[in-house]
Amino acid sequence: MAILSKIRERSMFLLIIIGLALFAFVLDPSTLGDFFNSNKVNEIGEVDGEAISRQEFANELEAYKQQTGNRVSEMQAAKTVWDNIVRKKIYANQLDEAGITIGEADVWNQVVNAQFVQTNPQYQNEAGLFDENKFKQFLADTKENNKELWAQWSGYMNQIRETSERDTYNNLVTAGLGASLKEGEQEYMIENTKLNAQFVYVPYTSIADSLVKIKKSEVEAYIKSHSDEFKVEATRDISYVKFDIVATPEDEQAIKADVASLIEDFKATENDALFLSENDSDSSINPNFQYKSSVNQEVANLIFEGNKGDVVGPYKDKGYFKISKVTEVTQMPDSVKASHILIPFMGAQSAAADVTRTEEEAKKLADSLYNVVKRRKSKFGSLAKEFSSDLGSGAKEGDLDWFNYARMTPKFRDYTFESKKGDIGVVQTPFGFHIIKIDNQKNKQKVLKLATYSRKIEASEATENAVFRSAKEFELAVSKGNDFSEVAKEKNYIAKPAVGLKSLDENVPGLGNERQIVSWAFNSDSEVGSFKSFDLEGSHVVAVVTASEAKGLMSVTKAVGRVKPILVNQKKAALLKDKLKGSDLTEIATANSISVRTASNVTLKSPTLSGVGVEPKVVGAMYNAEPNKVYNSIEGDRGVYAFKLTSKELPTALPNYDSNRKRIAESRKRLTYKIYEAIKEASAVVDNRDNMYTN
Repeated sequence: MAILSKIRERSMFLLIIIGLALFAFVLDPSTLGDFFNSNKVNEIGEVDGEAISRQEFANELEAYKQQTGNRVSEMQAAKTVWDNIVRKKIYANQLDEAGITIGEADVWNQVVNAQFVQTNPQYQNEAGLFDENKFKQFLADTKENNKELWAQWSGYMNQIRETSERDTYNNLVTAGLGASLKEGEQEYMIENTKLNAQFVYVPYTSIADSLVKIKKSEVEAYIKSHSDEFKVEATRDISYVKFDIVATPEDEQAIKADVASLIEDFKATENDALFLSENDSDSSINPNFQYKSSVNQEVANLIFEGNKGDVVGPYKDKGYFKISKVTEVTQMPDSVKASHILIPFMGAQSAAADVTRTEEEAKKLADSLYNVVKRRKSKFGSLAKEFSSDLGSGAKEGDLDWFNYARMTPKFRDYTFESKKGDIGVVQTPFGFHIIKIDNQKNKQKVLKLATYSRKIEASEATENAVFRSAKEFELAVSKGNDFSEVAKEKNYIAKPAVGLKSLDENVPGLGNERQIVSWAFNSDSEVGSFKSFDLEGSHVVAVVTASEAKGLMSVTKAVGRVKPILVNQKKAALLKDKLKGSDLTEIATANSISVRTASNVTLKSPTLSGVGVEPKVVGAMYNAEPNKVYNSIEGDRGVYAFKLTSKELPTALPNYDSNRKRIAESRKRLTYKIYEAIKEASAVVDNRDNMYTN
């Protein structure tokens, strides 16, 4: 009975659903199957009729995120993965149509011939040669016992397959991108034929724009007839008011007073790191020496006049109030010239693949070289050339030239700046062991170590509450049916626009990466006039949808700026054509109170008319014109023309045109990067990712 009751309660809902489905069937019978087909719900796109399922997309998206260590945003990852899936399917379809298959043997050959596989000791026999059976056994063991590593190898082999498919197709296309000698000859003739002509020119600007009326229907007709130029994605325009949560002057004074109250305790403490930690400092101990030029210049003199134990502040620096305690004072150069011999070991940073010595072996070798150069400094250069793995400096006898304090890794830096000119020592860094010789130092000066307590300048709780109330009051005023921009103006707020947001965008101009706002603007519940408040990091925002454009052709409103100048010139051309009719250029010029002009040595490669500008359509007409015949009413980019070709000077014929042919062929092959875009344009790609990310 309970079940029957539920059915009765929902009977009207079921009738509506069935009714909608039947109505759709009447309009298009094929839609009935789609309506009840759950597969459609699980698809986010198609490539030439082949579905891309949500599951396929989600799996590749997750794999890509893991591969990048989640260092890219969701939408960046989604775009890359979508592009990869589409590319893979398009190339697979093209190869299938061409009857070409990339087999397992092709992929395997590329894997086993990879340099990192061939040289890995794990896959080599006793003679140090690559053993394919050992590699096969490694892969078999990995597949069985290490799923994570096997996934990486599988991904690598799939990547090789996809790259091979792409390269194979591109190479096939490229092989056909040659050029004939006849094409070489034609190019030579076109580029070097000189045209001489007389012409009469009436610019479009001779008719005032105000005299030409353009109807909305004319703009609409132009858009439809040039639909390829005006295809647009779905977009939304929004307007928003931002309420920033920033510290008031009163907040700043309170923070400054709190920091100042710690000065005496800071002076008295013997453990500066513990003091910073226990008092919630926003900065920790800086172990490096600091030069006067590197500290806040407003207090630099005061700090560098201090002695060990002195505390300076509070002072304002980059959004913080700080107090700094001098913990160490010494003299150091601001730059050093040194040479080194680098001895890396297996596992050291940037160590080459062929480095097999252990850390102990590296230290033993470094100590041995140190003992040699300590006795005879003259041997340093030759030993650097022979033993140093730093090939750049090794070729220069270890010379690193001059460097400043910030450039080198800490232990290397500390030795070279804190020791004296002429000193030689061994230092270990993440790169290995260095035998270092200090060649020179300059500009010795006072340097300090500072312990700095920092407190970020941020709004108090009272200020945060006040900003929140302001945002809510504004939102309430808008909710009562008042115009968004008018309310903003009344309250002296600045309403900022964000125009042309796309469904998969992340960035909102003026706000940064705020995907949630874009998602809301494209939500099926959001329409023009919908508004919402958002709590962002450091601010509150109240936004309203001001315009909505569906996927398809650009609206007249948005296209009019592009289309109107074209239509205006077309109408002006129609008016001007009647003025440029006649069989004599002088007669036409006199009738229009203008003069006959001369074009000399004009070519199709440089279609510029003296005194007018670039006019490719007019020069093209001259190239194909009969000599001494008047051509009337030729529309150009800048006006309407009448002209007469007076002479056509052909270039001297060449013995052969092979160099021109080769240039054409090479230029075509350099455009192979456009192959994929051309195939994609010709493919039926349906992208419904917005359904996944905005509904």
